[in-house]
Amino acid sequence: MRPGLVVSSGAATHAGLRRPLNEDAYLATSPVFVVADGMGGHEAGERASAAVIAEFAFSIGRMALELDDVRRALATARERVEELSTSGNGRAGTTLSGVVIADVDGMGYWLAVNIGDSRTYRFADRELEQISVDHSVVQELIEAGELTPQDALTDRRRNIITRAIGASSTGDADYWMFPAELGDRMLVCSDGLTSEVSDERIRHILGTTPDPQRAADALIEAAVAAGGRDNITVIVADAVSVASRPGTLLATDDDIDMNTRPREAAAGGGR
Repeated sequence: MRPGLVVSSGAATHAGLRRPLNEDAYLATSPVFVVADGMGGHEAGERASAAVIAEFAFSIGRMALELDDVRRALATARERVEELSTSGNGRAGTTLSGVVIADVDGMGYWLAVNIGDSRTYRFADRELEQISVDHSVVQELIEAGELTPQDALTDRRRNIITRAIGASSTGDADYWMFPAELGDRMLVCSDGLTSEVSDERIRHILGTTPDPQRAADALIEAAVAAGGRDNITVIVADAVSVASRPGTLLATDDDIDMNTRPREAAAGGGR
């Protein structure tokens, strides 16, 4: 059976210049391209992010996943992280963002998932579009018209997230599904990139660095050069082969929508 979507990817991670540990973890092997940014201190964040990535690693080698596959992995990951929090490793928690390859009637689709403030972007036709919506206090303030996106970059509350896996959060992930197009470039990253590098700089690097591994390395270098105040992780995934049938409609799930649910109370402090 021919896969509906074939991806070429590159990935890189860096502890940054101020953190003793790298609490980020990632998986960039088809059909899963996800980043987890751990939190909790005393190695709790490092273990939490690794536990989540380990659950998704069971899917390596499959051509495509379904929404239920992602939900099951998340549910099991949440149990693993909660076990960490109750075994003396601190208040463990982690974000998760990224895309998995999905298939609908032989067509290649991106299934994006997000919980927390790591991010997933789509770069296509030289335009950078943020797919995920941050689960954070400053994002809520932006949506309420009480804070501008520019002011949010320096707001003291910018590291307070409102949903997570673990960290006493019960908030659900958000999902989006959309058809893949030849030439799509997906960027998945922890906030160590976006807190240091502007969208314009990210757009320039993605648009001028064709090789996905070199693009990932260049984004890491840009974040470190800008200060590297946090752990930084980047995945760049390119659609190099896409099967499609024009005119076929996608049957959507109620949980796959561009509208996010109301935010819950803050799940964690600064990371």
